[in-house]
Amino acid sequence: MSEMTEVKTFMVVGSALFNESEFPIRQKFVKYVRALNENQAKEKVYMDLGSKNKIRRKNINIVEIKEIDPSTSKEKRIKELSKLDKIIL
Repeated sequence: MSEMTEVKTFMVVGSALFNESEFPIRQKFVKYVRALNENQAKEKVYMDLGSKNKIRRKNINIVEIKEIDPSTSKEKRIKELSKLDKIIL
């Protein structure tokens, strides 16, 4: 049998260099992600910023990763996901 692992909610704070090629600007960000641990949360932020904003990993500076109570998240999607007790695919 496989062991059940609890998915947690993390707040990731940092800055990233947006629009590197034309008018580069370093901008702060706060992202809320669901992950099993801090490393997965960090990878999720790298993937999201890289795929949606074309930002390279070297241009993303993560300052803080903190586990939070999902109800304190400012993103409705995170609050709704935290209420699920199982997902059927």
